[in-house]
Amino acid sequence: MRQIIALGGGGFSMEPDNPLLDLYILKQAKKTTPKICFIPTASGDSDHYISRYYNFFNKQNCKPSHLSLFKPPTRDLEGFILEKDIIYVGGGNTRNLLVLWKEWGLDNILRKAWNQGIVLAGISAGSICWFEEGVTDSFGEGLEPIKCLGFLKGSNCPHYDGESDRRPSYHKLIYSGDIQAGIAADDGVAIHYIEQNISNIVSSRPKAKAYKVYLDNKVMKVIEEELQTNFLGSC
Repeated sequence: MRQIIALGGGGFSMEPDNPLLDLYILKQAKKTTPKICFIPTASGDSDHYISRYYNFFNKQNCKPSHLSLFKPPTRDLEGFILEKDIIYVGGGNTRNLLVLWKEWGLDNILRKAWNQGIVLAGISAGSICWFEEGVTDSFGEGLEPIKCLGFLKGSNCPHYDGESDRRPSYHKLIYSGDIQAGIAADDGVAIHYIEQNISNIVSSRPKAKAYKVYLDNKVMKVIEEELQTNFLGSC
């Protein structure tokens, strides 16, 4: 069973006192003590980001590690990745992430991990990267479309309610045809895919939502459909 959990925002890096999304991710490995590996490429392997990861996951029932492409732990990256239960990709610059992953062959290793049933998860750049396309600020000023790995169909827009220009920019890009239809997620929302279909949408915030966003060609208008989102705090 292939799984991807795409976070629009939240988790240990944005909500250090709200563990709901990260605990949900850990549960999906179906292991008592899952091995979870953080990949902070998009942040340039920020020491602060890595520290926040360990500060949270060292306190959970799991075995945390991280993969640096600037200081690789081993020459055998494939072996390092494929013995994990969960891969958690951090946020930052999506373009830099994709360029470095392809140079190191990590894109192919992660596809192999996905096909072998290792849970793939990530926030922001770590969410966008799994789709065919995403909305990114990686190129500098403004938001633009970017071609990604294509494990999941369509496009993805994180931080939908967290950054004021995300929603109008996504609508504009879909209307113009510069990006294909897709899924938008507010901060605090995780979209759980099994195979290439949405299995569940969960949130760490009561009002956070996910949306299907597409162009209705009959009326030439961008349509935003709110998707059922399950607040984890009520469980």
